[in-house]
Amino acid sequence: MLQPRPAGRPDLDSEELGSTALTAFFNITQHWGLSAEEERTLLGAPPRSTFFKWKSERAAKLSADTVERISYVMGIYKALRILLPTAEAADAWVKKPNTAYGFAGKTALERMLGGRVVDLADVRRYLDAERG
Repeated sequence: MLQPRPAGRPDLDSEELGSTALTAFFNITQHWGLSAEEERTLLGAPPRSTFFKWKSERAAKLSADTVERISYVMGIYKALRILLPTAEAADAWVKKPNTAYGFAGKTALERMLGGRVVDLADVRRYLDAERG
């Protein structure tokens, strides 16, 4: 028997959520100057045809994994906007080498491009800790 969806919790397969999430994601990756392949990796490597359809139409019923990935990217973007003094500095940070524990001199983008959700989560946790 199907259970009713709890009030205030969006349906993960709704096209409205997918449209909002994809629009936010592609706006962020444009600010960061990412390539299509980098965007695909952050989204969990969907098939190329699916990715380019998402990118052009900005609408889809997304899996919980894809929504989670986009949520981490949005959290990283927001944390950077809070932590750094300008939008330009915040957008550039993801491509700057980082000597903090967990980065080993790599950029945050290199870490996020590991392809796993935990790679995104680790960058988000680092920024949350920096925020205090």
